[in-house]
Amino acid sequence: MKYINNLSAALSLLLLVACNNAGNTSNTSATDSTSSSTEVAKANTGNGEVSFAEEAFDFGQITDGEVVDHTFKFKNTGTEPVIISRVSTSCGCTTPEYTSTPVAPNGEGEVKVRFDSHGQSGKQQKIITVVSNAKNNIQTIQLKGEVS
Repeated sequence: MKYINNLSAALSLLLLVACNNAGNTSNTSATDSTSSSTEVAKANTGNGEVSFAEEAFDFGQITDGEVVDHTFKFKNTGTEPVIISRVSTSCGCTTPEYTSTPVAPNGEGEVKVRFDSHGQSGKQQKIITVVSNAKNNIQTIQLKGEVS
């Protein structure tokens, strides 16, 4: 039940901060929410633990059309390997890439994100949701800043 509540909270957060652009293809939609619940339940089997070095990155002020790239690094502070099963973003303007191989205990992985500010304006907050087999199987990190 705890994991379903976590999933519901994460999905609600994504809906609240979604931008006007069409969503990234890895975003969760209403039609695949059942498969997402199953995926999260299956993913939560390990004793790995994802610890991000930073949970938010402020890119400051940029002009419309600039692209921001940032890499969020994480460490597996648990006792079993961590496998990231999915990374989704709150907006189609933000695309993720991530470590797809298992991250051993004390090993490091990364989530790279690219934010294309074309057509965006004002304050920005892009939520990136990371789903893995770790104890803390749903983690969120964010990009924020302002586009002028």
